[in-house]
Amino acid sequence: MALNNNLEGTEKVAKQKNYDSDDIQVLEGLEPVRKRPGMYIGGTGFDGLHHLIKEIADNSVDEAIAGYAKELKVYLLADGGVRVDDDGRGIPVGKVAKTGKSALETVLTILHAGGKFGGNGYKVSSGLHGVGISVVNALSNRLLAEVHVGGYSYTQEYNKGIPKTSIKKGEKVDNTGTSITFYPDDTIFELTEFDYNWVLDYLRHQAYLTKGLRTFVYDERTNKSYSFYFEGGIQSYVKHLNIGKDALDEDIFYVDKQTKETQVEVALQYTDSYTETIKAFANNVFNPDGGTHLTGFRSALTRIVNEYGRKNGYIKEKDENLSGEDCREGLTAVILVKIPDPQFEGQTKNKLGNPETRGYVEQVMSEYLNYYLEEHPAIAKKIIDKALLSARARKAARAARENIIRKGILEGASMPGKLADCSSKDPKDSELYLVEGDSAGGSAKSGRDSKTQAILPLRGKVLNVERARLDKMLANNEILNLIKAMGVGIEESFDVRGLRYDKIIIMTDADIDGAHISTLLLTFFFRFMGPVIDGGHLYLAKPPLFELVKPGRKSSTFVYDEINLAEILTTTIEKRKKEGLKVDPKDEKYKQAGFVEQKRYKGLGEMDAEQLFETTMNPEKRVLIQVKVDDAEKADAIFNKLMGTEVELRKNFIQTHAKFVKDLDI
Repeated sequence: MALNNNLEGTEKVAKQKNYDSDDIQVLEGLEPVRKRPGMYIGGTGFDGLHHLIKEIADNSVDEAIAGYAKELKVYLLADGGVRVDDDGRGIPVGKVAKTGKSALETVLTILHAGGKFGGNGYKVSSGLHGVGISVVNALSNRLLAEVHVGGYSYTQEYNKGIPKTSIKKGEKVDNTGTSITFYPDDTIFELTEFDYNWVLDYLRHQAYLTKGLRTFVYDERTNKSYSFYFEGGIQSYVKHLNIGKDALDEDIFYVDKQTKETQVEVALQYTDSYTETIKAFANNVFNPDGGTHLTGFRSALTRIVNEYGRKNGYIKEKDENLSGEDCREGLTAVILVKIPDPQFEGQTKNKLGNPETRGYVEQVMSEYLNYYLEEHPAIAKKIIDKALLSARARKAARAARENIIRKGILEGASMPGKLADCSSKDPKDSELYLVEGDSAGGSAKSGRDSKTQAILPLRGKVLNVERARLDKMLANNEILNLIKAMGVGIEESFDVRGLRYDKIIIMTDADIDGAHISTLLLTFFFRFMGPVIDGGHLYLAKPPLFELVKPGRKSSTFVYDEINLAEILTTTIEKRKKEGLKVDPKDEKYKQAGFVEQKRYKGLGEMDAEQLFETTMNPEKRVLIQVKVDDAEKADAIFNKLMGTEVELRKNFIQTHAKFVKDLDI
């Protein structure tokens, strides 16, 4: 049973309020935007391009939060443009006294002009750091605005932020809303092709965070479309985040409470996972670094769980309190606050700074979580039991870590015996290769550049840390050797500044076992070494799949994938035809296109030291794939699915994607 204590009636649709020209206030002009777009949208690459959609769509979401809109639609047009529609009140068209222009032209041509700057347009919005629709206009070759307001449709067209037409009054309409169509300027952006999946994810999240909002995307280029509507709001979001995890109970704690001018909405559920997943939002803006709302949530959760545990005898008088980490192990939570004047730390809105918000969240959580635990004693006991188990494991891990530290095992002076370190002591010049198997490790040691390249052979498949706590990890030699070699410590002692190598390179065989070992290592880095990935230090080496030896030549051509092989063979065949040489499709030599030998490598150990260096380790020739996490939520779900305990999910994943796998090596 979920608690929905919305005592102030915040779910009621707000009464219609006139949204007129007096609500538009002006801070500054548009001039700098085209000169320095990165200052306003973060860059001119993929993220900056898609930020344009977000700026417009966020306005529609603000209308929905205020209770005036129920639909948000995004169309990816066949001609490269984007159209964003909503059924809100429509941007006003009356004249703004301070600018002498219509409200529509004001918000489209003047930076920081809108209904969010001290006027009465919005009580809740994503905040002053949002640069607004004017920046989208400035960075678009063409923008067409159509609004339905006051019973009529109005249109106006712009070019690079400059009005090309005056506002044109159109036919009578019986609805309200705003439609913005824009075409990004290809002289500013590195690419202008929009990604359907990015839009899909953005609209999914907005539907989760805004109860009653239906979002829709249609891609004219492919005819793909999708719609989202979640009656449960952030409760549905928690369920989504917990796919692949075993919940301690199907019930989700939920509270929605208005406290003064702040609305606090929280949903949480415990699972059998060893990690916590907490998403904090302010006015639908994700705050990856948390802030005052997250601090208030954590403080209340830890206090209430301990108070309940002691009151009911689960925590004995002689025992110390459960730590915050113990209380949050396996927790999935979404915190959403809506406040009139959000103060974010930095342009990126990574952290909420409003001091009063901590008190409001703590107050709401303390009151309603206590009610929830009292009314659900069976769930409460499971939560306490899991926290107590976490505390015991934490003590065991602390003892293991202290024992390791006492012996100096994690210190730089005590490197793993298997590590063939490089002679350079400058991390910027140093690389660490994590090599599958002693055989390949031996070749790598012999062929490497010993000045800059260190080699750490790994025996067998490393521990699956998705299913292990820290005490078990520290008892695993391969994981321990890796932690020692890197020099960054682990968990409480982790410090990325201690990283001894600028590049950590995973080098495994190009087969199923190699892929599995890579996945196990990636799981470890994602769960326990996140800053190493975030800093751009983690790579995957790409060894060649084929060696092509031509007649009469001592040298070989190394090919790294099937596509590249097909291209080489096709090119060679065409060349033989042009030279008038006979080509018989039935002859094996035809398939080899004149190569004496076409050898497929299945493992690194099949190459000698010189070949391994030249193909996979030579900085001038090698192929490295940098590991990045573009979407931590998706990555979390994938690792959960592939490395977690839910066999059925893994089976379904394999069955779904098996048809896309070619030349499977079994």
